[in-house]
Amino acid sequence: MSMNNSGWIQIGERLFCAWLLATGLVSILGCASKVAGVDPTGNGVEIMTASDEPDARRRARIRLELAVGYFEQGQTTIALDELKQSIAADPTFGEAYNLRGLIYMRLNDFRFSEESFRKALSINPQNSNIVHNLGWLLCQQARYPESMLMFSQALSNPQYGGRAKTLMAQGLCQIGAGQAADAEISLLKSYEFDAGNPVTAYNLAKLLFQRDDFVRAQFYVRRLNNSELANAESLWLGVKVERRMNNRDAMLQLATQLQKRFPQSREAASYQRSAFDE
Repeated sequence: MSMNNSGWIQIGERLFCAWLLATGLVSILGCASKVAGVDPTGNGVEIMTASDEPDARRRARIRLELAVGYFEQGQTTIALDELKQSIAADPTFGEAYNLRGLIYMRLNDFRFSEESFRKALSINPQNSNIVHNLGWLLCQQARYPESMLMFSQALSNPQYGGRAKTLMAQGLCQIGAGQAADAEISLLKSYEFDAGNPVTAYNLAKLLFQRDDFVRAQFYVRRLNNSELANAESLWLGVKVERRMNNRDAMLQLATQLQKRFPQSREAASYQRSAFDE
């Protein structure tokens, strides 16, 4: 089962993919532009400063930064060409392989994406960001036991700064694997680290709603819907939560927002049909 085709990430695929790629690219840029005394990855690796950066690594880093820029602009082919030149300049530059893995994952070329991540890990085996990316890739292929091992490995690093995203990804994969109780624990932990993540908030609220814990579901989905990150899915979930709690005024207020802001959405159509079980 491919994650992109399954129904269990319900916050909106474009929003989720944008968040995933943004966090991955931020990690890569952080690695590529380290300054003395700072390790932005939280992986405890030795800091490389401008004075001791080899010429080959400098050229590879510049190409990597160009690749990130092109990829963010949607110019995937040019980004991949820049990565080829980055790797040619320095075949030991693990972050170039990591970005290549992210790009091919977005292109649904899972075989080459996995090959890229594993090559990056062979160079930087302690880099928890790369471990996380490989875990997420395995999850997309429903290789859940393997993905859980990767997430556990990433989280076991006490210096890892990306715990919120990994716990979120672990929770989503546990939902896909039918492990709702474990997923709730993972998402709650992720929420503690990053209460502003809309993917975590939505899927946590949805889990709670599905097991009739409406009061707690209301807490998480209300916070999301009161933010600028609310979308059709979160508003529709809010409508259903308030309806089950017999809060008619709150339900109608959310429904009005849904129909006004997202009139062409599937969720607005469901509301018009009173299809509250969808």
